Amino acid sequence: MTQPFTVRITVRGYETDSQGHLNTSVYTQYAEHARWSLVQAAGMRQSELIEKGIGPVNLESTIRFHRELRAGEEVEVTCAFVWGEGKTFRVEQTFHRDGELVAELHSVGGLMDLRARKLLPDPRESFRVFASDPSLLGL
Repeated sequence: MTQPFTVRITVRGYETDSQGHLNTSVYTQYAEHARWSLVQAAGMRQSELIEKGIGPVNLESTIRFHRELRAGEEVEVTCAFVWGEGKTFRVEQTFHRDGELVAELHSVGGLMDLRARKLLPDPRESFRVFASDPSLLGL
């Protein structure tokens, strides 16, 4: 089995809450950063998608916290696309500090036709067409 796509991020002080923990909203920002980093590694650019009239949308996200993160700590954020049938796909992400599970974020997404404002019927096909390395996306 290959290693999941991973980005490393250092928690900055201004991203913490009054208790010194990484703020909940920042977990979603880190997850978004990892998703876009994976999409870019697969050969797709946000500007190119917009030019083609499509864009990824997040329909749902769930975070489960296991441990706290504090300023100065490094976190590895993994990202894996999980494909099924239909208009949506799942993205499974984990946050690890020194190999220890800190949090999990699971989301449901789709690709939107930006003109019609509707989800594309088969996002897998669009990712296959636009990515230079769709294998990174699990395709």
